[in-house]
Amino acid sequence: MLKHMPKQIPSAPERHVKVFKNGRNRAVRIPREFEFPGEDATMRKEGNRLIIEPIPPQSLLALLATLPRLDEDFPPIRDVPPAPVDL
Repeated sequence: MLKHMPKQIPSAPERHVKVFKNGRNRAVRIPREFEFPGEDATMRKEGNRLIIEPIPPQSLLALLATLPRLDEDFPPIRDVPPAPVDL
């Protein structure tokens, strides 16, 4: 299991919800006690059940790879040797 996901998910009580139309799609509001972090989720169907799970956050390297490249020249960094130390 992923580090950021809890090992034991406490079960929330069952709750009756309404399914409604949103444009050409059917939708359901997620009650507060079933909220999960983030803005994105995956949905899959297992038999008659719909399973909705939050998408885990990306790694820092994956996030950095999505950023545009910088087209700037950075000044050179002088590699000055350290001062001598008496031990």
